[in-house]
Parts: sequence; C-alpha cells; structure tokens
Amino acid sequence: MILIDGKKIALELREELKRKIVELKSKYNAIPGLTVILVGEDPPSKIYVKNKEKFAKEVGINSEVIRYPANLEEKVLLDKIKELNNNEKVSGILVQLPLPKHIDKRKVIETIDYKKDVDGFHPTNVGNLSSGYDSSIPCTPLGCSLLLKKVEKNLSGKHAVVIGRSNLNGKPMTQMLLKENCTVTITHSKTEDLKTECLRADIIIAAVGIPELVKGDWVKKGAVVIDVGINKTEKGVVGDVAFEEVSKVAGALTPVPGGVGPMTIACLLKNTVDCFKKLRK
Repeated sequence: MILIDGKKIALELREELKRKIVELKSKYNAIPGLTVILVGEDPPSKIYVKNKEKFAKEVGINSEVIRYPANLEEKVLLDKIKELNNNEKVSGILVQLPLPKHIDKRKVIETIDYKKDVDGFHPTNVGNLSSGYDSSIPCTPLGCSLLLKKVEKNLSGKHAVVIGRSNLNGKPMTQMLLKENCTVTITHSKTEDLKTECLRADIIIAAVGIPELVKGDWVKKGAVVIDVGINKTEKGVVGDVAFEEVSKVAGALTPVPGGVGPMTIACLLKNTVDCFKKLRK
C-alpha cells in the first residue's frame, strides 16, 4: 500500500510557489497579497489563521490578518471587504468561517470580489467550476485532487465515490472528478447501503465527519482512499476511515493527521498566487 504523504507533497507545493513568487516579483515588481479576516475567538479558527499567516510569509506572500470581536456589526465587515476588493495590493481575500450567528455568511461570501475569492465559495466561482470553466477551487478538494494525481495520473473512466455533499468539499470534489472523466457517485449519511456503493469504487473520498465510518470490508482491493475527516475522539484525532483496517486492502491511502490537512493551506497559497496572476492579466 502507498501511504500518501500530505506533509511532503504540501512542502513540495510551497517550494514551487516560492520560486513562482520570485519570478512574479521580477516580472511585475509586486507580490501576491492575502488578507484574512477573523471575527470572534473560535479556537480552531485562530489556529488555522495563525498557520495560514505563517505559511503565507514563508513562501513570500504579503500576509495580513484583520481581527474583529465577535460582536462586530455586519455592515462594518461588508464595508471592509469592499475596501479590500478595491485595494490593488490585495490579490486574495478570505473570511474565516464559521462567523457569529448575527452575520449572514452568504452575504459575506457574495460581497468578496470573485476574482479575489481564494476560498472558491463565491457563486460565480461555484458556477464556473460546475460548468467546466476556469475558477477558484475550494482549497480542501483542490488538495484532495493533487494528492490523488500523485498516485493516479490518469483518472479517466475510474469510478469515484464521494461520501459527503457539502459545499466545502463534496460538491466541488464531484465537479473536479467529472472534469477528469470519472464516473462519480455522490453519497452521504442518508445513503442506503453505503458499504455496497463504496465496494464498487476505484476511488473513495470520505468527507462526512463520522469517525472511522469506512471499514476495511467497505473497500475493494487496490482502491485509492482519500480521508478528509478530522474527528476528535477519546483515542485522539481520527479520520472518516478506519485506517488500520483499510490500509490492509487499499492501494493508496491518506493518513489523518498528515494527509489532506497540510494540503488545504498549501492550496490556499496556490489560489492566492493564481488570483494575483489573473488580476495582473
């Protein structure tokens, strides 16, 4: 079995971005800029934002974090986003989710200029992705796709099962797999006989948030399994895949932690660089 090392692949991607940013600076006399907005004190969000800031600086992106208290008025946030939309030095804008309940997430996402939407959540980017056009792609499914390509160069004709239908991962992942000419089955927590669906799959993307849902006898021999889940349990952090069991039958498998997680931030940096290039054109 091939263990797909997300840490190593994310490091390679960051090194490649470093070199690209040096080239862009020489060509445009400017560097990509990423602004992250954090509202409130959600502990996981604070950790994510800290890591985003650290890795952005490491590759040479001009990184800024704007922090607001949880009682921030929605209008203040929307006005700040509009200001950033018009700031030429900012090529990527990310508003860290979740937001406090009194702020309308949809309104926030739609206010971000889709050309600076490094999360890939703006309806224009979602529509472009589903139509097969050029778009910003959400960071987690983009990371999954890059990991998959490391072990399966040609995905054409493969049967992929996506477990989970979220806007964050399941739906965009499906669109990306379709673009690669996969036959895709979308499943979720309400799917009847999920085991049978998984047993048909050459590729399983598990992103449903149920600890160790996918068992060893759910996976056909040689299948590639990408585990997006991060679940805190009594025995520590585990994925949506029962790692020990599945590792005995899968052809390739991502660990948790150290699989998809590191790729998410690396892909955010990639999206920032891509947005910079598009804005310059």
